[in-house]
Amino acid sequence: MLAEGFTDDPIDTLIVAGGRGTRDASACPETLSYVRMAAARARRTASVCSGAFILAAAGLLDGRRATTHWARASQFARAYPGVDVEPDRIFIRDGAVWTSAGITAGIDLALALIADDLGESAARRAAQQLVVYHRRPGGQSQFSALLEVDRPGSRFGHVVSWARERLSERLSVERLADRAAMSPRHFARAFVNDTGMTPAKAIEKLRLEVARERVEGSGEPIEGIAVFAGFHDPERMRRAFLRAFGQPPQAMRRHARMK
Repeated sequence: MLAEGFTDDPIDTLIVAGGRGTRDASACPETLSYVRMAAARARRTASVCSGAFILAAAGLLDGRRATTHWARASQFARAYPGVDVEPDRIFIRDGAVWTSAGITAGIDLALALIADDLGESAARRAAQQLVVYHRRPGGQSQFSALLEVDRPGSRFGHVVSWARERLSERLSVERLADRAAMSPRHFARAFVNDTGMTPAKAIEKLRLEVARERVEGSGEPIEGIAVFAGFHDPERMRRAFLRAFGQPPQAMRRHARMK
């Protein structure tokens, strides 16, 4: 339903929230007309979670890069083929239009808006007031390698959490098995059955996640990131990035800075 009290006054930031009502709202001509008019008066427009469906239905994301909650990204891409959907991003800025993933990603988006207006120091103070992490870069993946492995009922979540704090060290199957109080052979077999991947693959996923966060969110030298994440050799990390993301670290850093 069209909101009451709409005026012709300029709007600084139009934010479209997600939630259960987005399905009906994105099919309501009156609502979409309102969103178009409001966006035309706004300095910038943003959405949180499935609010991107409303922006897309209003035609505001055509030809733009956008994201939404990962669980609805495939549906979003099918429904709006004119949108360049990037399903694993925390938030995306494309010109004056911003979109974000789930509810907590809306906090990251809000902090990014503050930083854009008032600078990083103001955004940092806001994050401190909210007692939240300052702040996940927009290019960071929605998916956590730790959550992927540490599923409900998993026997190895504590082992993977322990490993994530020691990525710069050598994390052999033998060492992980010792942490799990199991023989290496039994541990390797049980780990695959429990998580669907080998211990080596799980460790590589953790290293890639941490390295990508630093590559995209900092100016730290690539060589230092390779050491911190446990790749040690920058060329080894480059090959891992190419396998996982299709781009080397330097290209991903340049791409993140353009967002």
